[in-house]
Amino acid sequence: MKHDRPNQSGLTRPPPPLDAVASDHHHHHQSRTTADLVRDLVVRISNPSRPSDIERILRYASRMLSSGITASISPDESAMAESIKRSLVRSGRSSDALSFADLLSKLSSSGGLRNRWALLYLLKSISDDHASFADTPPVLPISAASGGLPAINGLKTLDPRSDGGGVLMVSKYSEREVDLRDFEDSARQEAELERLLVRDVLHACQGIDGRLIKFDAALDGYALVDPSKFPRDRRIMVFKLCELGWLFRKVRHYVSSIAGPPDAIGTVGQAFRGALNGELSDYYKLLTVLDAQSRSPIPPSEGSDGGDYLSLRRLAVWLAEPTVRMRLMAALVDCCGSMKGGAMAGAIHAHASRGDPLVIDFMSRLLRVSCSPLYEAVRAWVLEGELRDPFGEFFVVSTASAGSLLWREGYRLQPSMLPPFIPRELAHRILRTGKSINFLRACCDDQDGCTIMASEDVSIGYGETAALEKLVLEASERIDRRVLDVMYGRYQFKDHCLAIKRYLLLGQGDFVQYLMDVVGPRLSEPAGKISSFELSGLLETAVRASNAQYDDRDMLDRLKVKMMKHDEGDRGWDVFSLEYDACAPLDTVFSASAMERYLKVFNFLWKLRRVEHSLTAVWKTMKPNRIVSHQFTKQDGDLRTRFTSVSRRCQVLWDEMNHFVTNLQYYIMFEVLEVSWSRFLDEMETAKDLDDLLSAHDKYLDSIVEKSLLGERSKGIRRSLLVLFELVLRFGSVADRLFEGIYELQQRGGTKSSRLKRLVDDGAGGGGRKELMRRGGEFLSKMGAELDSIANEYSPSLDGFISLLPLQPHVDLKFLLFRLDFTEYYDRLHPRT
Repeated sequence: MKHDRPNQSGLTRPPPPLDAVASDHHHHHQSRTTADLVRDLVVRISNPSRPSDIERILRYASRMLSSGITASISPDESAMAESIKRSLVRSGRSSDALSFADLLSKLSSSGGLRNRWALLYLLKSISDDHASFADTPPVLPISAASGGLPAINGLKTLDPRSDGGGVLMVSKYSEREVDLRDFEDSARQEAELERLLVRDVLHACQGIDGRLIKFDAALDGYALVDPSKFPRDRRIMVFKLCELGWLFRKVRHYVSSIAGPPDAIGTVGQAFRGALNGELSDYYKLLTVLDAQSRSPIPPSEGSDGGDYLSLRRLAVWLAEPTVRMRLMAALVDCCGSMKGGAMAGAIHAHASRGDPLVIDFMSRLLRVSCSPLYEAVRAWVLEGELRDPFGEFFVVSTASAGSLLWREGYRLQPSMLPPFIPRELAHRILRTGKSINFLRACCDDQDGCTIMASEDVSIGYGETAALEKLVLEASERIDRRVLDVMYGRYQFKDHCLAIKRYLLLGQGDFVQYLMDVVGPRLSEPAGKISSFELSGLLETAVRASNAQYDDRDMLDRLKVKMMKHDEGDRGWDVFSLEYDACAPLDTVFSASAMERYLKVFNFLWKLRRVEHSLTAVWKTMKPNRIVSHQFTKQDGDLRTRFTSVSRRCQVLWDEMNHFVTNLQYYIMFEVLEVSWSRFLDEMETAKDLDDLLSAHDKYLDSIVEKSLLGERSKGIRRSLLVLFELVLRFGSVADRLFEGIYELQQRGGTKSSRLKRLVDDGAGGGGRKELMRRGGEFLSKMGAELDSIANEYSPSLDGFISLLPLQPHVDLKFLLFRLDFTEYYDRLHPRT
């Protein structure tokens, strides 16, 4: 069968007449077979549900196969075959690709079909459009004019001008023109429908309902009014494009509804709304441009029939990037909700960790605008000490504390408002910098150094963490140095620490001794009968009598007597204490809690000094009595024996107690107080800011409290130590009564040996001598019994105290254990496991 050649006009010759076809039986049989094959192909590919659909599709296929429309590509059999094989391989059908190559080779060797390229192109086009073939038959621009399939002369088609009654006609040249007109009408209808869909999609992207696309509240999105009129691929595309309209409605609703009271929105929320409005403005501009393009067709030119600038596919390309941005904005709207301040900035920042450069650039631009109020608050705080936070959005909050509480409790971090892009360490430095400025201004009355001006070219904002750290570091170093200079220079912090060590920690030895001597007699009286004014006068007497008189008068005036609350039966020793009045700004360091610990240490040291003072007083009494009581050693009998036993018992017990008290006092004064003070001085020299100074002072106090057995973990051993103190004081009282009784007996018996001799030789004095012996014996027996009782309590108490020392948490208590039991006497006496 010969192919029709195109004429000069580019159209193919009309097919041969019907009688010529009928005369050739073999050719007619072959044509009918081809028509049947086309019908089978239509049925197999389209799989229609109604017979009328089969005829409609078959009619369209026959028109296209018999038309003179040329293909849009040059005929190349080998290239088309390779294209088919690549398509099969990409779809995972490698075995089918091999089968196709084998069949093509057999078809080429048979020689029965010369226009194999047209057949391959037909099959390729049908395969590409298979997904949408059931709704819209594919356009197959194949004809014999371009070397494609010849006209199917025997294929019966329905006359498109008929009413569908099945009138059979043979394809003629006039019908080809009708087919072209139908195709052009169909193309125009498709173009108009496309144009309407584009306009409605643009309307939906602005939140406006169109003719074919409206917002469906039940679906919560835009949808086609009658989706059955549109093919599946077009419905899917419209649905994807209208997602942008749904996102736009969400963002626009948030931006419009967020306008409320400033305290509910906050400055960061207002900035975020402004950033979203800016993005929506750019979005409106894009939609304006697209709307103008949708109204302007492309003018026809040589080689082009014109058309619309904008189609659904082109619109999908234009709206791809805006959809990504709008999707991000909608996600931010959902996550931010009712947040404000640093919490909102942190929620926005959480969506910035993406790898897409488009997303990174968009989020950085949005965050820079939204976080600008936050960074302005940081700048005002670290440079001027002003907390510009009327709506509670800043991560630094004020608790309205003043005076000594300003530094410790006046300002604090609010973790819920701290965004993750500001490190916590940097946030603490920001807090301390502004707090230092306010401390200088409010507590130190230092207006000149309370404001730190930064260079004008410093710019801080989101993404400029290095610049922010540099600004904060420079400001904090300058203001911290100023704070320490004021504390060490104008307010003499080191001198005040030394004064507290001398007086409250009893480091000024001569002052403590004079104070004990002058207030001791008054403190032995009931607490309710002691006047604090009188004790203040005695304190001043002790100051003037010691080297303390040469200290700074301002510091001496801060030293005052404090009488603690007392119960009935308490003595002055139980309620007497000293206090140091540290006014601002020193009260920031010497706070109420710190002074309570100082008072706790003073009471302990005061009891220790009282015990030592009692033992010293006993020694002063014992030493002259060694001479006075010599008369008792000349007496015969039981009196001399009892006196010698009691005196020896008193001396041995004093030695034991003095050994314990002396070593304990040495440990406290040197191993505890002096070592802790030396470390405190070193840490004061290396302190870089007020927080370091406070930390060093707290560590100094903690060291003293723990090493002096005053901590919470030393309650058991402290009770044992206080029992030992009470026993020592009881011993001092018994010793005083012992030697007072000896004096009284000697006064009654006469202090001179001549008088004693006369009493012994005189018969009348015999009764006096016997009475002296009787009274002396009873007194010494009673004192001996009391000393034995004290000794029996003291020895196990001391052993129990020593046995508890190795169990204490602080390692320095080993020095005390070594000094008390350096001969291991107590360890041998009572072995400890």
